[in-house]
Amino acid sequence: MALSSLLYPMYERRLARQLDKHNVPRHIGVILDGNRRWAKALGTPAFHGHQKGADKISELLTWSADAGVDVVTLWMLSTDNLSRSSDELSQLLDIICGAVDKIADDGRWRLRVAGALELLPEAASTCLAEAEARNRRSGVAKDAMVVNVAVGYGGRHEITDAVRNFLRSQAASGRELSEVADSLTVEDITAHLYTAGLPDPDLVIRTSGEQRLGGFLLWQSVHSEYYFCEAYWPDFRRTDFLRALRDYGQRERRMGR
Repeated sequence: MALSSLLYPMYERRLARQLDKHNVPRHIGVILDGNRRWAKALGTPAFHGHQKGADKISELLTWSADAGVDVVTLWMLSTDNLSRSSDELSQLLDIICGAVDKIADDGRWRLRVAGALELLPEAASTCLAEAEARNRRSGVAKDAMVVNVAVGYGGRHEITDAVRNFLRSQAASGRELSEVADSLTVEDITAHLYTAGLPDPDLVIRTSGEQRLGGFLLWQSVHSEYYFCEAYWPDFRRTDFLRALRDYGQRERRMGR
């Protein structure tokens, strides 16, 4: 037996013991980055990386639930990704739909779709909407961990949608635009975001070594802590996850103060 196969579980258990059980992030956002580069490094097609990345999701959700996390938001497809070649986009959306169906039918999670479904091909938007509705009807426990799947998601697009929907609701109630402008609050926009009703993310994890948000949860992440991991998403391990939680637990959160 290889020495690494013996040492790795020991190191993992050590990391778990180092966690502050009273300081676990309530909401974790994850940018699932590096699928294509992972596949390229192996000399395989991009869809191979996307599929391996999708296969990793159930592990992450299990680790999160075991740690006591309440909400996980997964950025699976950005609005920028919609400009990829039609072949790659079609394959990617098929993989995403399969992954979302698996989350919806797992029985442990409450599924929410966070994104502009109208930007997606009709078959994909229908698949995602039906998965969310099916999960809602399935009788998943009300206190189950919430899983937001951000598909066709962009932070600027979300904020624009929130403002637009707020203005429409005010117009429907007969209010004048000048009156609405004078009374507009942060809470008004927050209430119309894709994540309305959920806590803001405490921790945002990005894989693949990229150190930028790229538009992920722009409004919600104003006080979030960030953790950038070198591993490509398909290679993300429980030790990487535990390191992120340990790092979070050791930080002093000032919340802008």
